[in-house]
Amino acid sequence: MTIYVCSLARLHETVEESGAERVVTLINEGTAVLRPPEISPEHHLFLGMNDINEPIDGLTPPGAHHVSRFLDFVGGWEREAPMVVHCWAGISRSTAAAFIAVCALAPHRDEIEIASEMRRKSPTATPNMRLVTFADDLLGRRGRMIRAVSGIGRGAFAFEGDPFAMTIGNRG
Repeated sequence: MTIYVCSLARLHETVEESGAERVVTLINEGTAVLRPPEISPEHHLFLGMNDINEPIDGLTPPGAHHVSRFLDFVGGWEREAPMVVHCWAGISRSTAAAFIAVCALAPHRDEIEIASEMRRKSPTATPNMRLVTFADDLLGRRGRMIRAVSGIGRGAFAFEGDPFAMTIGNRG
């Protein structure tokens, strides 16, 4: 099955074009996000966090509890229709979520292969390392996810990433 990654501005069109049944929003708490009409409320996970890698007073850093909720939501996905993950720009939090989801749902796949696929499909992808670090620990990947994302480096600078899709591969 497929996970689509996009920005908030491209959410509705990506859901419509992909036929997605689930949406994950990773965006600053309090940001207004209009759920696409195709998505039922129980199939929309909102994770409020700022796109930061270190705690900053007044901001909400991504935490282990965010990743745990995300993994639970992804684990309940039947994979009969695509999922869309999005953040403000479709560059950092959403690309981290897509990477984490593929690692979680296809544990047999190599982390470097997954990160390299993401780089090929999105030159701007810059997965949030704080999210990846918590996921690496929760999934017992022993630093492999961190090394894989570090290996692809920072993506090209952009205001907004173009939507792209990641395949999960065979169920593992």
